[in-house]
Amino acid sequence: MTSYSKEVLGDLAAGKLPWPQTRRIMSAYKDDDRFFKMVAVYQDRVVWKDPILLPVSDHLFICQSGDERITRCECGHSFGDYRKNWKLKAAIIVRNTEEALREIYPNSDIPDPQWMEIREFICPQCGTMHEVEAAAPGYPIVHDFEPDLEGFYREWLGKPL
Repeated sequence: MTSYSKEVLGDLAAGKLPWPQTRRIMSAYKDDDRFFKMVAVYQDRVVWKDPILLPVSDHLFICQSGDERITRCECGHSFGDYRKNWKLKAAIIVRNTEEALREIYPNSDIPDPQWMEIREFICPQCGTMHEVEAAAPGYPIVHDFEPDLEGFYREWLGKPL
């Protein structure tokens, strides 16, 4: 099994590798310590010291902050308790008119705003867009997942949290 250095994985996370190498790394079996190397890569990118427990996306993490586990943006903004839907504390742009939808679909057909809206969830501190949802108007904001951190570390990683 191939093992990749933290530096190579850092370049992977930063999008600096050529596509053939990226594809090879993504397609191959993962080395046993890949998760921890990736967490170390992300930890090196952030300016805050709270340990990252689980990456949620490229710029959003669950981390240990004192006695609390919170969802935190790469910039340091806290979205609060990781078990709560972080999107409810994000800045939200709702594209639910033809004019607003044309801003992201200028040269193509657009969804019917009577049937679908686009929701953009943005960090209120740094402006990073963390997620986009397409939903029927009035549909509740989706809470993507609430990870079992202890179970993940114990059963998947074989280490205590």
